[in-house]
Amino acid sequence: MGIVEKSFKNGEVIIKEGDVGNSFFQLIDGTALVYAGFGKNDQIKLGAIEAGEYFGEMSILEEYPRSATIVASGNVNLIEIPGSELSAFFKEDPNRIIGLMQFLGNRVLAMTNDLNDAKGLLEQLRADDAAKQNKSLFSKIKKHMDMYQNNKNKMAEPNPEKLREELAALDGAGAGKFKSYRRRMIIFNEGDVPDAMYILHSGTVSICRNYRSPEEEDLYDIEPVSFFGEIGMIAEETRSYSAVSVSDDTRVEIIYPEELVDIFNVCPEKINIILRHLSYSLRKTNSDFLGVCKEITDNYNKK
Repeated sequence: MGIVEKSFKNGEVIIKEGDVGNSFFQLIDGTALVYAGFGKNDQIKLGAIEAGEYFGEMSILEEYPRSATIVASGNVNLIEIPGSELSAFFKEDPNRIIGLMQFLGNRVLAMTNDLNDAKGLLEQLRADDAAKQNKSLFSKIKKHMDMYQNNKNKMAEPNPEKLREELAALDGAGAGKFKSYRRRMIIFNEGDVPDAMYILHSGTVSICRNYRSPEEEDLYDIEPVSFFGEIGMIAEETRSYSAVSVSDDTRVEIIYPEELVDIFNVCPEKINIILRHLSYSLRKTNSDFLGVCKEITDNYNKK
């Protein structure tokens, strides 16, 4: 089965939540709607997909069941790309590599914003019982409660170990530029305009805010072999944190966007791993979001 064009009429289901898929899609014309719990009394509309956008990619990048139902809104034309044709899809137009990466990166950013909003709502509920009766907050509370009820079986966190093992097994194939850092050296600074993504090969990197200030805050550490800094690069957002080497033996691979096509030509599997890492990040953020939705549900239901 090769890459094929398909058409759907208004109301037709394109993919169904829970199904195991072996292809993903790019919308060419029209609009498609995204639902959780489609067809149920408490179905939730999660968003809309517009022309040029991708969907269903997580199923081929991670062999993960469809996370939502996609329904045509009006007449829809799209192309279906089987996972086995991913390399051919990129070879036909190498710009699709960064295009798909940007799409996934923007989804991670959007989900991160949802997560932060949910955390803020949870803090309001914890701080003041009167918030439960606040009409302006109730619709937000109910939305998060419904989100949890419709997605509580999707809360399992993905495991990054397999991804690290596969990346390490490439043994430098399709490598970018390498740089070594001594302890407490800055790899990139909060507020920088990003121009690259990174892979930590040895040593430790600390992700922090307000570095070298009285308000310095350590967020988490990066362990080998792992990506970092990729969301800022592909979403063209200024760095929201600093990356600092913790040990003298820190060795980092630097990958610039303009090198992605060359890396793909030498080692397509490395691009596949980068895409799967982005898919992993999206699932991890979604799992965290649903965890906060559960806490909102539990807190609201307390007597």
